[in-house]
Amino acid sequence: MANLKNYDKKIILAVLLCFIFGSAALNSCKKDSTTSEDIPTVDFSTRLSAYNIYQGTLSDLVPRMEYHPVSLATTLYTDYAEKQRLISLPAGTQMIRSGDGLPSFPDGTIMVKTFYYYTDLRDLTRGKRILETRLLIKRLDRWNLATYVWNDAQSEAFLQEGGSVTNVSWITVGGSAMAVNYRIPSAAECNTCHNSNGTVIPIGPKLSNLSVTLSNNGQNENQLAFFQSQGILNRFAVDQVAPLPGAFDSRFTLVERARAYIDVNCAHCHNPNGIAGLTNLHMSFNLPLDRTGISERKTRILERVTAGEMPLLGKTVVHQEGLQLIRDYIATLP
Repeated sequence: MANLKNYDKKIILAVLLCFIFGSAALNSCKKDSTTSEDIPTVDFSTRLSAYNIYQGTLSDLVPRMEYHPVSLATTLYTDYAEKQRLISLPAGTQMIRSGDGLPSFPDGTIMVKTFYYYTDLRDLTRGKRILETRLLIKRLDRWNLATYVWNDAQSEAFLQEGGSVTNVSWITVGGSAMAVNYRIPSAAECNTCHNSNGTVIPIGPKLSNLSVTLSNNGQNENQLAFFQSQGILNRFAVDQVAPLPGAFDSRFTLVERARAYIDVNCAHCHNPNGIAGLTNLHMSFNLPLDRTGISERKTRILERVTAGEMPLLGKTVVHQEGLQLIRDYIATLP
């Protein structure tokens, strides 16, 4: 119960941040309840199985053909959870490139993100525990969010609007025992992170973050080119997209890796349209350093990340690898 209360405090802090930094930020956090923006355009089913996302046994997480697996160069940290990402578009439609950021998604697009932990990362045959599946569905030009919590039998996931906490444990690749009080977010928490000028948007699938090389049938291929071959992304030269570096890919420099990590884990709030927009601490990868505010606040940033105070939501334990990356990067700053 203490963890639940701690997260409630974090939501309050997010709202207080909006008050502290001005009315514009407040408007991005909370809309007038009388506006049509508050009326959902999707009536979510109570059961995940109703969407026919998976074939066969639900917990095997084998997607149907119309649900395409998605990989990201740099991922959002969530208490060391594994994640399966899928996207489905209505037949005959495509994602349309609009710069290197989020593409334009057609109405009817469904994004699926499932969070799970392997019992033992040294032996994946020992199985996994699935905790939650989040849906983003675009209808009438608006994104709608829902969270489904899996039952203990791993046979079904049920719609949840309020947040909850569940204990999960696993064995790392190195043989260490790990355990967290994993937080399944409430609808309010989801809306806080996915907020851009008061509108819900996806966070991760920017074209720059989707521009990764994958192995398909023994051949290496850019994921964007593969999506084009599947007819779900419009045609353009994929090398026009500047790829986001992998945060833990040694082929990139420390600065590139750290800035990519900060972009994915911080910039959805710390950008001019996010809930922390008026803090003037903006963390997008493509923003020149002298326009981010990072150098001026490097000591405070490191203190808050080390203490587990940032990111504000989405995790309950510090990402030690991410912390070390930020620590190493900040050491290079003037």
